[in-house]
Amino acid sequence: MSTSTPRISVFSPAILLPALRDAFLKLDPRQLFRNPVIFVTEVVAALVTAIFVQDLLVGSAEAGFSGQIALWLWFTVLFACLSEAVAEGRGKAQAESLRRGKTDLMAKKLLFPERAGDTASEVIPATALKLGDIVYVETNDIIPGDGEIIAGVASVNESAITGESAPVIREAGGDRSAVTGGTQVISDWLRIRITAKPGDSFVDRMIGLIEGATRQKTPNELALSILLSGLTLIFLIAVVTLYGLALYGGTELSVAVLAALLVTLIPTTIGGLLSAIGIAGMDRLIGFNVIATSGRAVEAAGDVDTLLLDKTGTITFGNRMATEFLPVAGVSEKYLAEAVLLASLSDETAEGRSIVALAKADFGLVEPVLTGNGNTTIEFSAQTRISGIDIDGRRIRKGAVDAVLRFVSLDKSQAASDFSRAVDTIARSGGTPLAVAEDDRLLGVVHLKDVVKPGIKERFAALRAMGIKTVMVTGDNPVTAAAIASEAGVDDFIAEATPEQKLDYIRSEQVGGRLIAMCGDGTNDAPALAQADVGVAMQSGTQAAREAGNMVDLDSSPTKLIEIVEIGKQILMTRGALTTFSIANDVAKYFAIIPALFVVTYPGLGALNVMGLTSPQSAILSAVIFNALVIIALIPLALRGVTYRPVGAAALLSRNLLVYGLGGLVAPFIGIKLLDMAITALGII
Repeated sequence: MSTSTPRISVFSPAILLPALRDAFLKLDPRQLFRNPVIFVTEVVAALVTAIFVQDLLVGSAEAGFSGQIALWLWFTVLFACLSEAVAEGRGKAQAESLRRGKTDLMAKKLLFPERAGDTASEVIPATALKLGDIVYVETNDIIPGDGEIIAGVASVNESAITGESAPVIREAGGDRSAVTGGTQVISDWLRIRITAKPGDSFVDRMIGLIEGATRQKTPNELALSILLSGLTLIFLIAVVTLYGLALYGGTELSVAVLAALLVTLIPTTIGGLLSAIGIAGMDRLIGFNVIATSGRAVEAAGDVDTLLLDKTGTITFGNRMATEFLPVAGVSEKYLAEAVLLASLSDETAEGRSIVALAKADFGLVEPVLTGNGNTTIEFSAQTRISGIDIDGRRIRKGAVDAVLRFVSLDKSQAASDFSRAVDTIARSGGTPLAVAEDDRLLGVVHLKDVVKPGIKERFAALRAMGIKTVMVTGDNPVTAAAIASEAGVDDFIAEATPEQKLDYIRSEQVGGRLIAMCGDGTNDAPALAQADVGVAMQSGTQAAREAGNMVDLDSSPTKLIEIVEIGKQILMTRGALTTFSIANDVAKYFAIIPALFVVTYPGLGALNVMGLTSPQSAILSAVIFNALVIIALIPLALRGVTYRPVGAAALLSRNLLVYGLGGLVAPFIGIKLLDMAITALGII
């Protein structure tokens, strides 16, 4: 999969048409009861509809007015349901995209698995594999599913699962026979029996979660719901009080007018968009191929204080890379580079390619064109742990130190002192030494090490500006960990980390009132993932890790923690911005409706009718129509989210008040006035 899946437009027919159908289904009062503001609006809409029917039956002149009010009140409820349905629809469409993407991975299913050594196979989608099927994988193949090795030995890149950059040997029998789908064979071959049940794969379960789009409300969302419910109750009391004032002043107000007044004053805008904001946050995570199994975790990400990140594959590249050539006495660095370049021509591993790249870059060497029958390349294999070439009477080898020492018929104690010293220095620094030999003599050592990813120091600096502490977790010794931590720019590190140490660190931070995010992929990460407020597990990780976390990254790219934090903060910012807009909106409506309603009884209120609305009826109808349309207008913003900026709370509040507070005040004045002019010009009332 790519690092992010294609985004699907809100206005796509594939989204809108099913969403419209689902919006009508959501009108069920049993569903709307979860949203008190919109539930009250539906009750009011039903009441005004009953009044409209009564007006029709008795031939009242008010039937046209009450009918239009009822229609737009239903539109208000429908548009609120539509916002949630569109948000859910985006997730469902994304689930379908994930389902189609599963077919991209192919598997070589053996036709005659009972025949040892027979590799005849048919290529089928990995999704078509069944429990017990036997597949064949070779160099550069992706293992198509979880399984058990029944034959073969191979070097497998499991960096996304274990966090270790060094490839591991997997072979039939013993405790190294299990393989995980999504890992890559980098040498040799394997026969694997599939052990995952059909339709019960991890991705299948994730698709079900997306399509369900069910989630519990977060604590902040619950608090906001309580606030909106309280405002609804207050305005209900206020409308009843206004009715009493109207009777006292001799002004007659119909139930339809009072119902419309209530709906325009209660916070229907944010009430209608609240669910969509939360669901859209989960959908934006899906856009990065991250699936949240808990809505609370998405929002918690916005308040994270500390990020724990694995070193390998997160801060450093997952594969080790060649960084220097260390020749022994009597051998020039260029001669060593030429020899190791030749020895790496048949080594297709990431380490082998990095050696070739370093020799070319530092010494201007070029890969020779091998001609003649006397040249033989020796490919790297998991059994020999060595690669090389026989060329023009020279026998050159490169590989693991013990394997190369055997090639030259030496043990470690017999090796030259500068060779042994280079090997020990590299090992102590956390790197990997590779020995190089020609015929019966050692030429030197290649230093392989984890390389810090470019630009990651700047990303950590951005997190620091947001007030988030970064902590690197590694199994390396303290010397190596300190060097990588300094180069990467993290705030702290935990070296030689055990599962217990990770768990203790998270608990101690949480006791201090901090929210912690953890990224892990191995079984030893499961306790920390379960304890963390935001636990991101890798899809290619162990089952224990995936079940312990509350988010899963389908691309197995731990650096997405930064994007997850930004999306969490974006949810909080979007909710705050739209709440500010909604409350400011309601304040503006007071000037649109109340003066128009009571100007006859209380002429002094005419000074507040700054919009110069035509009549009380046109004022009410214009406000009701605007109230419905503004929800539709804000759906794209609720789904897209407010643009995240790493600024402080004071600056963010000032910006919200200026943009959304002032915008919420101005928009109703303009919108309601334009609607009033249109209603009057068309003679609707």
